[in-house]
Amino acid sequence: MTKQILQIKGMHCASCASVITKKLSALPNIHSVSVNYGSEKAKVDFDEKKISIEEMNQEIGKLGYTLISPQNSTDNSHQTDTKEDELNELKNKVEFILPVTFVVFVLMMWEILTEITIWMPNLPIPMDALNMISMILATVALFWVGKPYLFGIIRFMRHGVANMDTLIGIGTSVAYIYSSLVFLIPSLVSLLRMPDYTYFDVTIVVIGFITLGKYLEAKSKKKTGEAIEKLLNLQAKTALVIRDGKEIEIEVSEVVHGDLIIVKPGAKIPVDGVITEGGSFIDESMVTGEPMPVQKKIGDSVVSGTINTSGSFTFKATKVGGETLLAQIIKMVEEAQGSKAPIQALADKISSVFVPAVLVFALITLGTWLIIGSQYLGFPQALSFGLVSFVGILIIACPCALGLATPTAIIVGVGKGAREGILIKDAATLEKLHKVDTVIVDKTGTITIGKPTLVDIQNFSNLHDNELISILASLEKKSEHPIAHAIVNYVEDPVRAQEKNINIGTVSSFESIQGKGLKGLVDNKEYFVGNTKLIQDLGISFDISKIEEFTAQGKTPVIIATKEKVLGFVMIADEIKMESKQAITDLHKLGIKVIMLTGDDPKAARHMASLVGIDDVVAHALPQDKLAKIKELQLQGRIVAMAGDGVNDAPALAQADVGIAMGTGTDVAIESAGITLLGGDISKLVKVVRLSKMTMRGIKQNLFWAFIYNIIGIPLAAGVFYPIFGWVLNPIFAGFAMAMSSVSVVSNSLRIKAKKL
Repeated sequence: MTKQILQIKGMHCASCASVITKKLSALPNIHSVSVNYGSEKAKVDFDEKKISIEEMNQEIGKLGYTLISPQNSTDNSHQTDTKEDELNELKNKVEFILPVTFVVFVLMMWEILTEITIWMPNLPIPMDALNMISMILATVALFWVGKPYLFGIIRFMRHGVANMDTLIGIGTSVAYIYSSLVFLIPSLVSLLRMPDYTYFDVTIVVIGFITLGKYLEAKSKKKTGEAIEKLLNLQAKTALVIRDGKEIEIEVSEVVHGDLIIVKPGAKIPVDGVITEGGSFIDESMVTGEPMPVQKKIGDSVVSGTINTSGSFTFKATKVGGETLLAQIIKMVEEAQGSKAPIQALADKISSVFVPAVLVFALITLGTWLIIGSQYLGFPQALSFGLVSFVGILIIACPCALGLATPTAIIVGVGKGAREGILIKDAATLEKLHKVDTVIVDKTGTITIGKPTLVDIQNFSNLHDNELISILASLEKKSEHPIAHAIVNYVEDPVRAQEKNINIGTVSSFESIQGKGLKGLVDNKEYFVGNTKLIQDLGISFDISKIEEFTAQGKTPVIIATKEKVLGFVMIADEIKMESKQAITDLHKLGIKVIMLTGDDPKAARHMASLVGIDDVVAHALPQDKLAKIKELQLQGRIVAMAGDGVNDAPALAQADVGIAMGTGTDVAIESAGITLLGGDISKLVKVVRLSKMTMRGIKQNLFWAFIYNIIGIPLAAGVFYPIFGWVLNPIFAGFAMAMSSVSVVSNSLRIKAKKL
């Protein structure tokens, strides 16, 4: 089976999505189809050996739709150009019809006021002349501006498939044809006792409002997909590679594994790789969401799409084309934006039966007016009201707002997350996350930075702290132990080295003492560095309780001494991330309980938890213990999110209602969890919970507005309130309401974009 995301051309409404889904699902060798009106894409799972995209197009092409085969991953220009052409065509139509609509609307209101007031003068234009002008304008409006709606009628007649275009087409055509008969054959009016009203203004203004609504909707929908556009624009177009000893510039698509690529200041990194020569500070903000440039040196990995801010360097290509992190992110964001949240199921079900039901209801309403209304109002009046109700129902009953309610909010929400370095796998994950009441975090790499760091210095000598650290680092530089790296990294940190002027000296007579430490000469003086066993072997008296206080907190001591006395000690620990405490506080404000699962000693784990405000701790936890704890919480009825490294915590991430991978490297497995937080920043955990709540709130608001338009509008258009209040909805206002419903839903979704996480 092959899964592909295909762009769809010719979609105009939510019911189009239902039609395409039904037609494609009925074809043999297609396993599943999911069509998203918001993104105008179809996710199709099919057997490519037995059915092709061309064969799919033969089926849906009859209905006016086209599936566009995926372009090269680095070229999105064709799709963009197509959308621009459609938008420009709509713009031209709007620029023509809008002034006409405004003038006709003013004249219509004038005519209404002359009938209901005594102070409003009659129209200065003879009625025959006005009808002639209106008919010409209505003809242009219907057959040029409203051409898609007429095609909707043709599709319905040929294939029995009705969509929103069909409803609008039938409504405006009925108004146009009836008005033409009244105007061109007045004798027919007398013969059939038809009302001599014309509805050319309805045809013009309804098409005008709906076309304006479509244009505003298309413009807004374009904004919802900006995240993908920005990610695509991150991709470099060319790369400067070394081949046969020469520097040559080639297309990024031509880069192969192992190519040596030169990156100059200000240039984008074209593919993923490892630095082999030179170094620089790289701006990774558009991939990780982190604003500060990151220092990179020989051996460090670099990611495509990031920007070299300073020095030149050469790197070896390790991932090219669709393998790069940026390509994976783009693919993941596209899939997530095209996926459907469970809450959308209701809207989809309603949209699928909505259009046929509305057609039937409109015909029943017309019949009711003619049969029952004629008895009370007379045939001409009943026919007039019947036609107005028939046209009004067809026009106001628009499932477009319903179809846009969920996908537009999801598209904006997923895109906003991507810009913050938050990758969301699918809409269902985003929906589940807003209900989470318990978050389980791993300690290492989530609460802490994930590597040993020098965190405390205790100095008992006459030496300055910097001198003591200098001696310690000089000796540890010769060691390969992970703790030694923590001390050397502390000294070699560029900022600290410049501020404190700590230097690494020359060491002679270096010797490693197995299991205890090391010794060596620094400036011809012998020093010993190691654990308490080493100090005991030297026979030096030392109060061990000073160290026990720190070890209870999960810290590891490194003691420095001469043969005669202990000079001091440093403590090495996996340091708490600066943002951890605030993140836990913010999660509490959202009503979420935080539990830490760690393999650490209970005493050390509880101390760590107390520093950041974690509610509960499970220590000495193996992978199976983490899994058992999540199951236990779920049996208690809690909805659990698990944040871990995405590899060691795989069983727990899979069991949790929402798995969140803390991606700290460029090789992050973004498929391992429902959500990936690039850069491993725990504050993004708070942001993604807020984003899910914000997105779900937006979806619910959208669904409310989409439903309320139809719940109020359809009965009003049908004339249900006429016997009580004398209310009948003019189709012109129905058209305006229908256009505004879609625009209001998309605009509400775009509000998510502007909100702060």
